[in-house]
Amino acid sequence: MDWIEVTAKTLDAAKELALDRLGVVEDELEFEVLDEPRSGLFRRQDARIRARVKPISREKPQDRRRRGRQDRRGRDGQRKSGARSEGTGSPRAADDGERGGSVAERAAGPGGGSSSAKRRRRRGSGGGSRPQAGEQQKTVGGAQRAPEAEPREAEMDSEHMPIEEQAEFAAAFALGLVTEMGLRATVRTESEDNDIEVMVEGEELGVLVGPRGVTMQALEEVTRAALSRHAGGNSARVHVDVAGYRQRRRAALAEFARKVAEEVVATGESRSLEPMNAADRKVVHDTAAEIPGVVTGSEGEDPRRRVVINPA
Repeated sequence: MDWIEVTAKTLDAAKELALDRLGVVEDELEFEVLDEPRSGLFRRQDARIRARVKPISREKPQDRRRRGRQDRRGRDGQRKSGARSEGTGSPRAADDGERGGSVAERAAGPGGGSSSAKRRRRRGSGGGSRPQAGEQQKTVGGAQRAPEAEPREAEMDSEHMPIEEQAEFAAAFALGLVTEMGLRATVRTESEDNDIEVMVEGEELGVLVGPRGVTMQALEEVTRAALSRHAGGNSARVHVDVAGYRQRRRAALAEFARKVAEEVVATGESRSLEPMNAADRKVVHDTAAEIPGVVTGSEGEDPRRRVVINPA
């Protein structure tokens, strides 16, 4: 996603304007401050930031876990090597240290040994790397310990799911919801970068749109949440359109915003529009940005947040 630059009187206002123009929530925004707001005797400087939609991490969760384990092993190895350098330096002692504990600590058994050895055993029993399938059972203090299974969540998010597979799941999930509601429809998807467009098509689907598109918005949120869980938290952004409603609304909003912007240029007076959701506000901001002589801002809090078109 390309960076955009926005200017406002305060940093908070600039950030809110960036959220509107990008059509995302705060958790999905990445921004950098270019100019801090300043007040002077003869001149005032507005806040200026550049922002974009935060890229989705492509790093595999198992890579993050593996890196974390390697970091821990590296720190443990440094501590062990430091302990050996202070000792006698005998080959036997060094070999015992590499296997994890001195001869005296291993011989002490479950009920003996130093307190540090007990702490190491307690830490080892609750975390660290676990035996994989097919590995032999290990002994600790003479007692056998059965291999522990990896948590199921780790298996689910071991790899980042390809966007094609995510689109398949989103389409199947949306179709299942529509079918459960007793409606007949077809679902197709289009994907680009980190966005998936789910298009529900059919006849008599007005109930799926709802007043001002609120039901369609709810369908989008449920589908997005299900996909995020299915993909282990690394999912693309999902947009749902029912019977072309979103496309028609975008076109109507763009035309309306263009007319209002032209009136603002002609009269020199600001116009405040009706409250809109983030996606609709983005359409207005994008349309007005193409018209010279006007600038846009936002005021209010969701769900009563609205776009204001001002003369430049």
